[in-house]
Amino acid sequence: MSPRTDRRSLIVTRLRLATGLILFSFVLTHFLNHSLGLISLDVAELGRKLFVVVWRSPPGSVLLYGSLLIHFLLALWSLYRRRSLRMPRWEAAQLVFGLMIPPLLMAHMVGARGAFTVAGTDVSYPLVIYQLWIADPLNGVRQTGLFVVVWIHACIGLHFWLRVKPGYPRFATAAYTAAILIPTLALIGFAEASADVLRLTQQPGWFDAVRTAAHPPGPEDAAFIVAVRDALLDTYWVLLVGTLMARAARYLLVRRRAIAVSYPGGPRIAIHPGASILEASRMAEIPHASVCGGRGRCSTCRTRISQGLDSLPPPNEQEAAVLRRIGAPPNVRLACQTRPTADVAVMPLLPPVNGLREARRQHEFMQGHEREVAVLFADLRAFTRLSEKRLPYDVVFLLNRYFEAMGSAIEAAQGRLDKFIGDGVMAIFGIRRPVDDACSRALVAAAGMAANLARLNANLVEEGMEPLRIGIGIHAGPAIVGEMGYGRATSVTAIGDTVNTASRLEALAKEFGCQLVVSETVARHAGIEFPETARRAAQIRGRAAELAVYAVADAREVALPEVTPD
Repeated sequence: MSPRTDRRSLIVTRLRLATGLILFSFVLTHFLNHSLGLISLDVAELGRKLFVVVWRSPPGSVLLYGSLLIHFLLALWSLYRRRSLRMPRWEAAQLVFGLMIPPLLMAHMVGARGAFTVAGTDVSYPLVIYQLWIADPLNGVRQTGLFVVVWIHACIGLHFWLRVKPGYPRFATAAYTAAILIPTLALIGFAEASADVLRLTQQPGWFDAVRTAAHPPGPEDAAFIVAVRDALLDTYWVLLVGTLMARAARYLLVRRRAIAVSYPGGPRIAIHPGASILEASRMAEIPHASVCGGRGRCSTCRTRISQGLDSLPPPNEQEAAVLRRIGAPPNVRLACQTRPTADVAVMPLLPPVNGLREARRQHEFMQGHEREVAVLFADLRAFTRLSEKRLPYDVVFLLNRYFEAMGSAIEAAQGRLDKFIGDGVMAIFGIRRPVDDACSRALVAAAGMAANLARLNANLVEEGMEPLRIGIGIHAGPAIVGEMGYGRATSVTAIGDTVNTASRLEALAKEFGCQLVVSETVARHAGIEFPETARRAAQIRGRAAELAVYAVADAREVALPEVTPD
């Protein structure tokens, strides 16, 4: 995408948002005016006068009708620009409701504003109610339908704009409450005002007085207003049908220049130039997460490009900002903003059921990333023999106390408790930290585990039980870190030679008759000097060369490095 196209896309997005907010302000004040009918007709009329002072003023008129025109034209442009009409239900609802608004609104808008502009007519609130519910009840039903359609369309747009904002969850409940309460109060106020007007019509001469005060347009002016209304309706239908026909013509012109988008497992989708990867997924009914509806406001549609990355247009300003925020690697793009110009192979990174919370939770390392980490393994010694002498309940109770002691030490050192394997423990350090800090924290965790175990053993001895013994192994190096597993068994873990080596070092602790075995790599990164007498040369299965390690009888004896708390 060229810089000029990038800027144009950004301008369109901001214009849609700005004009939408202006129109929402108009609708909101209109609804609040109707709700004043709950108090009295006089208060509702006072509210109407304040309302027209704002929106019939020259600045208010320019903002209102300019926003209405721009928002409508941008909606048609968005409809034309779509390469597929497949979309989520909420997005389809917003589109359908939006297209319903102009024909429902035209008569009311042209009648009220046209009469004021042409003949100086100023229809009071009671007269509006009379015209809608007494003179022409069908028109009142139509306006109530418009009432509901406009509000739903506006609320959908606001919700899917705000939901990607970090602070939205804090006031979402209040927003939902207002979204229900405001139209409800407006409808009730509308109904109450109608009942009041119905009573007023029983007074002789009331209607003639309010009609005369409004200064209604004469026959010629009325005919002119009706002609303008009909012309605007015809223009609307011409523009809408013309947009759909332009889409069809574009399809016929570009169908021979199809681009292939390949997905894992074999699906290969043909799209037309200008279509996004997200649109390709929707055309092929391939589930693809997209919380913001393809507007580039969230990162849930992010996709790994496995082939054809070099041929893709560079990210536009909006996409680049989102990718920087989530720390995405170069081969990850937003599917809604990426429009291939040549064949590509892609893989959506988030499950289609994921929402915004999962999207914010899943950082770069959860997608699968190689980085240097420190890995700690710990295992109970001779626990099988100890468990044979106890009831199953006692074994579970003892293990839970042990796991609590080990897990709290790991968490205190800001390590990630990866898993419990039988009576063993695996922890990862450095997922978000430099490897030097990771190794220091792993050693701090080992010392904490030894200290917690000593306190646990003191209690066990008092209870007449044998003390527990553990072996700990720590190694550092490159590993693949990411979210792995299936279903509910999915978790962030690490795999690779570094993990296997740490596990072997834990087993060597038993062979060396010590509590802790640390690789020289860990000691170097942590800046710790162990006594030369503790140095060993270990032969690790799967490694050709021997590994230099340090065997420590008691992990509490290690001269701990300084670590900075979060």
